[in-house]
Amino acid sequence: MSAPVFLPPTSYDYVTVHKVQGEEITQASDVLAAEEPLEIRVGYGPSSQREHRTLSITMRTPGHDFELAAGFLLTEGIIRSREELQGVIYCPDVEKEEERENVVRAELAPTAAVDLPRLERHFYTSSSCGVCGKTSIDAVHAAACPVLPTQGPYVDPAVIHQLPERQRAAQALFEQTGGLHAAALFSPEGELLLLREDVGRHNALDKVIGAALLQEMLPLHNSVLLVSGRASFELVQKAAVAGIPVLTAVGAPSSLAVAAAKNFGMTLCGFVRQGRYNVYCHEWRLQPSK
Repeated sequence: MSAPVFLPPTSYDYVTVHKVQGEEITQASDVLAAEEPLEIRVGYGPSSQREHRTLSITMRTPGHDFELAAGFLLTEGIIRSREELQGVIYCPDVEKEEERENVVRAELAPTAAVDLPRLERHFYTSSSCGVCGKTSIDAVHAAACPVLPTQGPYVDPAVIHQLPERQRAAQALFEQTGGLHAAALFSPEGELLLLREDVGRHNALDKVIGAALLQEMLPLHNSVLLVSGRASFELVQKAAVAGIPVLTAVGAPSSLAVAAAKNFGMTLCGFVRQGRYNVYCHEWRLQPSK
């Protein structure tokens, strides 16, 4: 299993609450998951003519911000590989104190092919809905998603049952706050490889994909993804960009998520909890161990 997740102090906050039980009211301390805006800026162009602009503002739980930015750039089609990303830093030239460590700048390689119309589209993402405007599976194909493997990986159906408990056991911040989504990457045998938490489910997945990108693990063809909420079209899209062949979710999938998974060749499971789950497409990857 992976090492415990380090949680920056800014990932949570303490507040005083009044607990009401029956007619009794008591004062106590409570822990909340932090939610703050993160502005993602991007630098691009030849070394002698660099340009910088704001690409996205997303509400996120502070922590793993560089991974979030890297994952966002990949899953939104701004970059196609690790080689196109020189690095990510916190912007040192912010104007307000509250912007410190809430503004990051991703520097693209001078040789990176930049789609200017895509950059000129100013994203606004919220912790609840993610990037809006994707209305067709064709738009995802246009982003050149990797082709998912057509032979394997094969996963024992019993392994899927084990994933939620293993994910929850590794959710350090959820245990303190009870208010976060998680995305966890497993091997086909059920070994936890990566886990990230965030108030936004799309952010949690971008952090996982960004971590894999920075560690040069892509494409993630030999992996199983578990997300703590429902399986939306956007999560299927992000998983496809990273090359993840099996997506499982604690909640329900949407109709477009199922259609996209079928189209991409992705195995999609929903309602993975309490010893049961539904397989919506490409069930051939689920095969009992001999």
